[in-house]
Amino acid sequence: MSRPEYDPKNMRFRRYGNSGLRMSLFSLGGWLTYGGSVEDNATKEIMKLAFENGINTFDTAEVYSSGKCETSMGKAIKELGWRRSDVVMVTKIFFGTGGKEPNARGLSRKHIIEGANASLERAQLEYWDVIMAHRCDISTPMVEIVKAFNHLIQTGKCFYWGISCWTAQQIQEAYGIAERLGLEPPLADQQHYSALYREPVEKEYMPLYSRYKLGIMAWSPLEGGLLTGKYNGGIPQGSRLDVLKDSFKQTLEKLQSPEGKSQIEKVQKLTKIADSLSCSTTVLSLAWAAKNENVTTVILGATKTEQLLENLKALDVIDKLTPDILHQIEEVLANKPEPLPNYGREM
Repeated sequence: MSRPEYDPKNMRFRRYGNSGLRMSLFSLGGWLTYGGSVEDNATKEIMKLAFENGINTFDTAEVYSSGKCETSMGKAIKELGWRRSDVVMVTKIFFGTGGKEPNARGLSRKHIIEGANASLERAQLEYWDVIMAHRCDISTPMVEIVKAFNHLIQTGKCFYWGISCWTAQQIQEAYGIAERLGLEPPLADQQHYSALYREPVEKEYMPLYSRYKLGIMAWSPLEGGLLTGKYNGGIPQGSRLDVLKDSFKQTLEKLQSPEGKSQIEKVQKLTKIADSLSCSTTVLSLAWAAKNENVTTVILGATKTEQLLENLKALDVIDKLTPDILHQIEEVLANKPEPLPNYGREM
């Protein structure tokens, strides 16, 4: 097989936190899809299209489809004949793959190292570019966590490490230990961020951007599909919320609440702004998330090639989000977090 050339087209790239690693502004994630509801051949087809359109960053986790997501994405890389250096592969450690033994999950040194080894074996990769702590393990001393992730770096299992859904206090503690011991700190947090969910990215983490240059890998930028507008008239048959009722039980309950109905009204109003920009509500929402300069990459979840191509139209809309358009969006959302007390002072 001839080796494909990497063509970034109009893709943009941002640094992974305070590092030299460049991630594509939009990346492709495998949660609830690859290795599960999406078969290997479709995974390969979507990853190929992503790569051809400038995406160099692919995100998975040991828990996604009980490890099968790592297997499927790694298989695609091999079959597509990609140079390993052309892509940025990210996985996450914490939840394990379903094992019941007491050390099969968490952030003990044992699970971090054994989990990383197992994930590399599943994906048939020599290394991960980034391994992230999928959650913070409050039962494990932070110094053990920091040292264990540095062990992965020192032994060539990964180049960088990061965290997912940690509090600002936990992140600051990890940085403090790393600075004191001369070790590598976590460089970015993988965090829920969308026009309808703006904390902690726009509030709790604000001091961390200036002090540590913390990066954000934004997941669920479409709020489980809500920001596509497809739920404006109810739950369509065959949609993610219909097919994956158990996984999105809380979301379904929320949609029936006054808050949920208010959010749908906001999406309906955002649709009018999207129409004025000649784009879909989906594209507007993705461009809005990418507009935040603290966001390193916005993680896309695509089950079809057509869906991915539609999402990537956001690259053409980012610059159309002028101060006037952003003001219109803020008036619709009316959810900008209040700044932290004393924000701006030295932490």
